[in-house]
This record gives sequence, structure tokens and C-alpha cells, in this order.
Amino acid sequence: MAADNLQDIILKPENPPVFFAPEKVFNRATSFDLEVDLGCGKGRFLLARSFSRPESSFLGIDRRRARIGKVGRAVRRAGVRNIRLLCSEIFFAVENLIPAESVSVYYLFFPDPWPKRRHHRRRLFDAGFRDAVRKTLKAGGEIHIATDHPDYFLIIKNLLAADVRFVEIAPFAPTAGERTNFELLFMGQNKPIARCSFMKSGPGF
Repeated sequence: MAADNLQDIILKPENPPVFFAPEKVFNRATSFDLEVDLGCGKGRFLLARSFSRPESSFLGIDRRRARIGKVGRAVRRAGVRNIRLLCSEIFFAVENLIPAESVSVYYLFFPDPWPKRRHHRRRLFDAGFRDAVRKTLKAGGEIHIATDHPDYFLIIKNLLAADVRFVEIAPFAPTAGERTNFELLFMGQNKPIARCSFMKSGPGF
């Protein structure tokens, strides 16, 4: 699983886009859990989680190239072997780059709530995104969500609860070391953090 250079850590999507091969990217011949951090930001959660779960492989996705570069350098300095990074819009990556039934866990922490009504159409969590998540999760795969925005949280939770393809499970709770930079910021502002988790209810798309 060696990844000593940034070009090994940061994936370069092909044009036109094709699904990446997890076994090839992570240099693992045997089966493994693929855990995907959607919007990995500065990588605090991603790095901490990868240390605690060395048996898993982790993909961090963020649309900001500077962030991906910064996280990549942190991964290299830390000598972490089970992380790869991808600079991409989240929905595009899930729909076009991640193979069907390949992901064990998705983490979606503090997605942009686009609070103004005229911007709601930009929100990530819509029917198309749910379809893409369902397609790419393995049977029994999970998605864990956290946000400081109560209205958006209720929308996300209600959409998933009404979707028979998902079953609600106990919310994922990060350790203190796994809290994202956004979570630490909101905790400092005494904002409550809402969490929910759902599991893919069966095999197939």
C-alpha cells in the first residue's frame, strides 16, 4: 500500500471520466473496506480515522485543489499508507468515478447548506445523489452525516428515512481526535451538531 509521492496519493481522473479501480489504486490484492470522506476539507478526520482503521482504505474527496494538495502533503509527512485523495465535485465523483457496490462507508460531514432559498437547488442531497450513493455502496454499506444546520439536517434525514432503500441505524459519533475543523469551530460557537446514519437495505442498485 505504499504511497510515498504526491502523485501516488492524489488521483488524477481520466478524461473522459472512467471508474477508478480500488484494488489497483490502493495496491491491495485481497478484499478490503473502502471508506470515503465526502468533502474531506483539511483532512483532520480522514487522517485520524485512517490511523485507527489501518485495515481499511480511505478516499478523501474535495473540490478545492489547494485543500487536496495540503492534505496530500500531510498524508505524506505522516507516512500514512491507506489514504488516496481526489479533487472533484462530490456528486460528480460518486456518480461517475466510484464503481458500483465498492464503498463500505461514506462520511458526509457539514455539507454546504446553501441557506438562502434561491440557492437550495445547489444543495448536494437530492434524488440523484441518493441514487448514486445507493449504487456505489456495498450491501449493508453505511452513510454517516453531521451538520450544524438544523433545517438541512431534517431535510436530509427525512429524505433518507422515506427511502425504502435505506434503513436508519445508530448515529456515528467521532472520537475527539476525529472531529473535523468545522466541528471544532461550531463547538466553540456552542452550536449543536446533528447526526444521523443510514445503511443500504439490501444488495443491488
